Amino acid sequence: MNVGQAIRLCRTQRGVSQSTIANRANCSVSYLSMLENNKRDPTLSTVTRIAEALHVPVGLLFVLAADQSELGAIDEHVADQLMQSALASLGASANMTAQVGGHYG
Repeated sequence: MNVGQAIRLCRTQRGVSQSTIANRANCSVSYLSMLENNKRDPTLSTVTRIAEALHVPVGLLFVLAADQSELGAIDEHVADQLMQSALASLGASANMTAQVGGHYG
């Protein structure tokens, strides 16, 4: 599981800086950078705060973080479709966020 990579992916898809997310999630920029570079393992509460700061469901981060081997019996094609849907939802949410003046919802 690569939670740091999923955080970075969501953040860059949203077009938001590390400092903005760190501020919203009440953590330091250096800690967020270490998470994104897999130099630290975040607690569930930290991942939850970061997901909230990114305006994404925490489950989406875990879907994006999962390796095929961690998905167990899920067919590789289904797993790929799940990943594509998760990525598409980021784009749709980012567009909706921009349209409503930067507010999630």
